Amino acid sequence: MSLLEGKVIIVTGAGAGVGKGIALEAARQGARVIVNDLGVNIDGSGGSAGPAQQAVDEIKAAGGEAAANT
Repeated sequence: MSLLEGKVIIVTGAGAGVGKGIALEAARQGARVIVNDLGVNIDGSGGSAGPAQQAVDEIKAAGGEAAANT
């Protein structure tokens, strides 16, 4: 049994980069993952649920459990 088995993990900035990597690995280790990402530009403009949903889709495709929070 993994350390993360049965745990729920909230990962901020999980739509891309390091945050996404952490979310994917946490799911691989058995955690249920809340993927939090506002999908905004570095200056705070814009906003899209797309990056968070893409990460959720990847986790689910690999057999993990995840939900997006944007």
